[in-house]
Amino acid sequence: MARYGIAVNTENCMECYNCFMACKDEHCGFKTAVSAPQPHTGHKWIRIESKERGNDTRKIKTSNSAVLCAHCHDAPCAKAAENGAVYTRGDGIVIIDPDKAKGQKKLVSSCPIGAIFWNEELNIPQKCTLCAHLLDDGYAMPRCAEACPNEALYFGDLDDPNSEINRVIKEGRITKIKTLGGIETNVVHLNIPTVFLAGSVYLPDDEAAEGALVTLTRKKTGDTVSVKTNYFGDWEADWLAINEDYEITISANGCLPVKFEAKTDIDRFVGETVLTPC
Repeated sequence: MARYGIAVNTENCMECYNCFMACKDEHCGFKTAVSAPQPHTGHKWIRIESKERGNDTRKIKTSNSAVLCAHCHDAPCAKAAENGAVYTRGDGIVIIDPDKAKGQKKLVSSCPIGAIFWNEELNIPQKCTLCAHLLDDGYAMPRCAEACPNEALYFGDLDDPNSEINRVIKEGRITKIKTLGGIETNVVHLNIPTVFLAGSVYLPDDEAAEGALVTLTRKKTGDTVSVKTNYFGDWEADWLAINEDYEITISANGCLPVKFEAKTDIDRFVGETVLTPC
């Protein structure tokens, strides 16, 4: 049997909320074979977490990541549930039984990523079902993945080594939501960024220094990252280790090298560097 999952590619998410609206369209006001109707307000069975990156208006970026039930292998909600109210299907999808879970509000706080919601009217906890009812009826994918225009949500069989979802995972950086800890999940987050350092470099005549070499050396380990400035003299090094000290060396033909240090406690624009002729 297939083990279904979703690869969430942060690099591709443009915060369009198509996934959120598709989920609402499928579940609000409609009972399915595995869930009671989702309320029209108050629930986000899939949500977009958007983060503004940068400490200076000269270099600002955003990253967006969809968060939904991770369909954990050893689900904390299943451990917290009574009477088998939470179960894992053979295909890996974790389901909250709407009848057995009645009154079990503690399941909401059992989820480490806040993916379970309380339906006050029906007195039950609810969450993403990965549209199991549609998959059982032969649909190719859940509504959220179907609605995503940018393949930020990629659905498939995780147990098939030749599946497209495994190709996507292999080509990306596997990252995790911190609060999941060491829990293995069927929703795999890719390319959640760490931290960047960035800056601008100018020649002695105040012209942009295109092609200047910027080398960042992680002081603890000696690992280096090298980038070059663009047409505007700007440079950026992303995916750096968090909370580390880096020595930055900037060099260009005909100019003296410049060295200084920066810490990766935040996404940081380190400023403008004006080179001095040799």
